[in-house]
Amino acid sequence: MLPEKPELTQADFDFVRSLVKQHSSISLDDTKGYLVSSRLLPLARSGGFESVAKLITRLRSRPHGTIHALVLEAVATTETSFFRDFHPYEILRDQVLPDLIRQRRKTTRMLNIWCGACSSGQEPYSVAMVLRQVIPDIDTWTIQLLASDFSGAMVERARKGVFKQLEVNRGLPAHLLVRYFEQHGASWWVKDEVKRMVTFFQQNLDREWTSVPQVDLLFLRNVLIYFDVETRRRILRKVRRHLRPDGFLIMGAAETTLSLDDSFKRVQFGRAAFYQPGEGSGP
Repeated sequence: MLPEKPELTQADFDFVRSLVKQHSSISLDDTKGYLVSSRLLPLARSGGFESVAKLITRLRSRPHGTIHALVLEAVATTETSFFRDFHPYEILRDQVLPDLIRQRRKTTRMLNIWCGACSSGQEPYSVAMVLRQVIPDIDTWTIQLLASDFSGAMVERARKGVFKQLEVNRGLPAHLLVRYFEQHGASWWVKDEVKRMVTFFQQNLDREWTSVPQVDLLFLRNVLIYFDVETRRRILRKVRRHLRPDGFLIMGAAETTLSLDDSFKRVQFGRAAFYQPGEGSGP
């Protein structure tokens, strides 16, 4: 039986850290050894390995096999839930989206939204549900709701729109669960009217954003904290190029553009802060 708290040698940690950095641009500092080992422990158990070290030995010998993708998914996938922290979604529903809709209703009747690190899909599906609440004539609009993740496995899982009971219990209001999901045994399936709204694709945030148009809303919540400072700055420069002048960058509660990119202006909504391109922002 594997130990509950596997020890990771510095050499094994450095190997996994390098692998994660290469494929996701996520930086793991020296304090993340326990995080890596604890996330790899279930993978080692399910794969029949005697230890996490044996799992990493196999990974070294087959760096592009199935285990490679599973390790990346286990270590680099970020925490997510439906309507995470909730308050930003209230601001989105009650203030930001109504203002954007009033402006776009006069002109294009189009909205482009991108969730840049969607993990297993809870965030984009939460946004889709808010859109259906806020826009009663949504079928007369052209709405492009994009969602991406560096992990192809996460993208495929998100695209399926199938969630466990525990996942829908975390943050999803009961009335929205009943309205937009169907129960199949122990799972809950997102209804087609919501699932069809989201286009999923694989994207490393530190690579070129060739599939991303100009957007009105860009979600990068609780994402930049996983990158080193220079990578954060590169990503924010790309945000400026892809965000419309009256659009909003939506980040996590503990995140800010301050000291990274001074061209953004902070817009405070109660306890939540969104960010807009400042005057003169551009490539």
